[in-house]
Amino acid sequence: MKFKFGYTGIRVRDLDKAIEFYTKLLGMEVQARIPAPWNKGEFANLVTKDEKHWLEINWYADDSPVAGPFKEGEELDHLGFEVDDFEGVLQRLNEAGYPTQIGPIKAGNWDVAFVKGIEGIWLDRYRINRPHKKKPAARRKKKRSH
Repeated sequence: MKFKFGYTGIRVRDLDKAIEFYTKLLGMEVQARIPAPWNKGEFANLVTKDEKHWLEINWYADDSPVAGPFKEGEELDHLGFEVDDFEGVLQRLNEAGYPTQIGPIKAGNWDVAFVKGIEGIWLDRYRINRPHKKKPAARRKKKRSH
C-alpha cells in the first residue's frame, strides 16, 4: 500500500474571506470550489503557483455533523493522503480501530473517506480515478525485399 501526503485541510468561518486571503495576499490559485452536502459544508482547493503545495479550506454549517465549537488556533481540519488501494486502506484502518466515519463518497473522479485518526485528527483517504493513458501501438517493421 502506498500513501502520498497530498494536502492539508483547515477549517474557516468565512470561506470567501479565506479564499481572498490565500489568493490575494499569498499568491495561491483556486483550483476548485465545491459544495459538500454530505457534511453540510463547502470547500475550496488552492495550490501554490509551483503546484507543489495544496491547501483545502473548509466551511461547515452550524448543524454539520463535523462542525464543532470553533476555537481560534485549532483550525486544522484534516490531512489528506492519496492511496493506491482505497478499499484496502479503509479495511486496514478499521481493523486497527479507526473505522470510517464519513463515506466512502464518490465525488467526480475521486473516491473519498474520512477516518478519525490518532489524537482525533481527521484523515482523508482518497483515490483519484485518472483516465488510463493508452500506450502507443507498436510499429511493425516492414520486411525489405532485396
